[in-house]
Amino acid sequence: MRSAQLALPGVLAEPSIEWVFCEQGEEENDVQGFAHATVMKVEVTASLAPDGSGVYVDATLGGGGHTEAICEAAPGVRVIAIDRDSVAIEAARERLSRFGDRVTIVHASFGEIRRVLSDLGVTRVHGVCADLGVSSPQLDDAGRGMSFRHEGPIDMRMDRDDGETALELIARMNDDDLANVIFKYGDERRSRRIARSIKRAYGDNELRTTLDLRRAIVRAVGPVRIGGVDPATRTFQAIRIAVNRELDELDALLAALPEVLEDGGVAAILSFHSLEDRAAKYAFQDRETWAPLFKKPQLATEDERALNPRSRSAKLRAARRNARPS
Repeated sequence: MRSAQLALPGVLAEPSIEWVFCEQGEEENDVQGFAHATVMKVEVTASLAPDGSGVYVDATLGGGGHTEAICEAAPGVRVIAIDRDSVAIEAARERLSRFGDRVTIVHASFGEIRRVLSDLGVTRVHGVCADLGVSSPQLDDAGRGMSFRHEGPIDMRMDRDDGETALELIARMNDDDLANVIFKYGDERRSRRIARSIKRAYGDNELRTTLDLRRAIVRAVGPVRIGGVDPATRTFQAIRIAVNRELDELDALLAALPEVLEDGGVAAILSFHSLEDRAAKYAFQDRETWAPLFKKPQLATEDERALNPRSRSAKLRAARRNARPS
């Protein structure tokens, strides 16, 4: 855990004492530009059913929408909000300032939830929510390098102060390893051709920006067809997942949930990728530990899907922690 802001009075012990480069990148402008539409806010909050004076964890703070909804739903609750994106944290801190010390913001990865709570002196919490994947502001900022819609560095990190960049990952991997990443995380059947083309471009010193990366992919598979998905979409997604170790972080979160939740506490996982949803589904199938709140994942309403395209692929799974044996 890198830093903690705001203590939870009466609950915590003594408090602990994807924008690498952008020519226009003043921090104030980045923070003001971090506007993210919260997906399935009503459904997530209803699943957690915050009540009384409980403590909840928003494991993926992002724009702060879920934390805000939890605080509004029950004036006595407190929220520990985690995110590894420092720009998102600054924007959310401003948005959530009206809740004062009811919100504690921590700069960390959601896979570190055990350590975060331990450092804050919290043993167990009443609910945990996680909104997985990448946010719209991260995709839209060219300096993140997560999208081929804008030219930027081949970075893709959610935390620009930690870990290797996408370009460094490409440089480190051989053709087969890169192809395996593209196939596993992107479900891209042409992964070997794409990997060879990317590595060739890197070897020829032709891989400097996101548009260079897209060109290398297109050279391998051809241009986009009319009305089709851009041929670079799956590869960009796969490399981003690998760079941020997103599935490893999810596995760590799911493994920690039975330990950090109170008996009767609820975990709500909002996923946007089949691998994420599958991991949550399998975790909640442990009937000794979990009682799922609904048989099938909940989906966004038609109205929300019309207003927010990102919600179209969202799946919400939630489960209640069974009572521990006496």
